[in-house]
Amino acid sequence: MITTLFFLSSGLFLGWSLGANDAANVFGTAVSTKMVKFRSAAIVCAIFVILGAVISGAGASHTLGKLGSVNALAGAFTVAFSAGLTVFFMTKIKLPVSTSQSIVGAIIGWNLFSGFKTDYSTLTKIVSTWILCPVLAAAFGIIFFFSIRSIIRKSKIHMIRLDFYTRLGLIIVGAFGSYSLGANNIANVMGVFVPVSPFKDMNIFEFFTFNNIQQLFLIGGVAIAIGVFTYSRQVMDTVGSDIFKLSPIDAFVIVLSSSLVLFLFASHTLKSFLISIGLPSFPLVPVSSSQAIVGAVLGIAIAKGGRNINFGIIGKIGIGWVATPLISGVITYIFLFFMQNVFLQQVFNK
Repeated sequence: MITTLFFLSSGLFLGWSLGANDAANVFGTAVSTKMVKFRSAAIVCAIFVILGAVISGAGASHTLGKLGSVNALAGAFTVAFSAGLTVFFMTKIKLPVSTSQSIVGAIIGWNLFSGFKTDYSTLTKIVSTWILCPVLAAAFGIIFFFSIRSIIRKSKIHMIRLDFYTRLGLIIVGAFGSYSLGANNIANVMGVFVPVSPFKDMNIFEFFTFNNIQQLFLIGGVAIAIGVFTYSRQVMDTVGSDIFKLSPIDAFVIVLSSSLVLFLFASHTLKSFLISIGLPSFPLVPVSSSQAIVGAVLGIAIAKGGRNINFGIIGKIGIGWVATPLISGVITYIFLFFMQNVFLQQVFNK
């Protein structure tokens, strides 16, 4: 049992890193514009991240499992630890990188080391969302910006009441975004442990089954929540104000746009509904909240004429997105070598 908990610790570290880097982005713009206090944002984010992870986290993890099924606990530990280390390093230099990219790079590193084939159709699907996610968030940002601005002008709401509605709206959409983040990104944190989950299904009061995957996602969700509280403020500042100076209404639009994108790629119910009425559906893929936030911020900037965009910050973020999967894959391969040959751990089953 002690060995099992030790191996799961890397998933907890990755969850903490995600909370520090990605989860806080849901409230980054709200906090940076002084509309919501950091502590209040962190509490709401923590609660709804955990709920999203436990209730709706299974869909995206299934897609990630197709990319590479890590079939040994020591291998899963190494993959999660390497991805978490990559995200932690990027967080230290204040770059809102993608945990999704980090875990994908780490899984490919495991595939290369173990000799298992990478499912390139799944990889193509995942990589395409790295482009679609920020573009879609930017499009939503532009649409919502003009729609809300038109509503405000026509309704002639008093400034004090508008301020109250904006603060309330930021908390509500932040809760929705946090839920969507937990549902979508828990696959990044604990997805590699699903094939080797050490937990057993639990029957609670004979009415509800708390299955082993939900237990795994629960502890991952708690780790994300701790990351939000302890180390997320720096990335909030980068995303919330350094790219483009935002107003409170801008912050509301950005959180709403990015939250909707995360939900689209996480909701199994929405996917089934769209298929049932003959419409194309979104793949259930773990996407990056950082990419969604950055895309939404750029959408607002474009809607305002594209002036005052900090292209230097955008360039640094772009470099981080490209470098993250490469760094994570290399670190994973090196660590797997040491785990197998120095610590004599079985990192994959043939």
